[in-house]
Amino acid sequence: MPAARSSRIIVVDDHPVVCNGLCRLVADDSRLSICGTTDNAGECISLVEKTHPDMLLLDISLKGSDGIELTKKIRQINPHIVILIFSMHDEELYAERALNAGANGYVMKQEDPDLLLKAIHQVLGGEIFLSPAMTGRLLRRISEGHIPKSGVLKQSIEKLSDRELEVFELIGKGMSTRRIAEALNLSVKTVETYRMHIKEKFDLNDAAELAHHAVHWVEVGLRSR
Repeated sequence: MPAARSSRIIVVDDHPVVCNGLCRLVADDSRLSICGTTDNAGECISLVEKTHPDMLLLDISLKGSDGIELTKKIRQINPHIVILIFSMHDEELYAERALNAGANGYVMKQEDPDLLLKAIHQVLGGEIFLSPAMTGRLLRRISEGHIPKSGVLKQSIEKLSDRELEVFELIGKGMSTRRIAEALNLSVKTVETYRMHIKEKFDLNDAAELAHHAVHWVEVGLRSR
C-alpha cells in the first residue's frame, strides 16, 4: 500500500527566525511538508496559485497587508484551503475576526510547539481550533447573545472593522497618515477616512485624542504579550 500523501503547507511570516522554526517543526512530522515560504501577502497569493497547498500557516503582521485581509483574499481564490493563524496578537481580540474572515483556527506564538502541531492536524482534519479559554468565551457570547463587557476601550475596539483596527494599531506605533497609506497600499485620502471613522466610533474630538488612545492600546498589547 502506498504511503499517504503528506499535507502541503505554505508558511507566511515576516520574522525569519519564526519562519525557520516553523519549517523545522513541520519537517519533523512525516505527515506534513513545506511547499513554500514568504513574508508578504502578494507573494503568498502567487504561491497559492502556483503550488495549490493544503494549508496556509500565517501571521497577522505581514509586509504589504495583514493576515486577516489576506485570509479574505485567499478565500476568494480558493474556498477549500485550510488557513491557520499563528500570531503574537491577542487571541481574545483577533481570533473571532480571523474566523469571520475565513480562517480555520488561531494559535498564539507563545504556545507550546506541540499545541501548534495539534492545531495544524485538527484544522487539516476539518475542525476549528481555538484555545479552550477562547472557545469558552465564544460559547458564552452565543448563549448570552451579547459580547461581555471588559473595559471601555476594548468595547470600542470591537466596533472597528478589520481595516480600521489595522490603521488604529499603526497610529499607535507612531506612523503618519502618509506612512500608513504606503504600508497598506492605500491612498492618503482613504486612510484619512478610516481615521475619521475611528474617531467617530470612539467619540473622540481630534487627532491628538486618537493618537493617545492608539498609543495606549499598543502599549497595553505589548505588555500582555
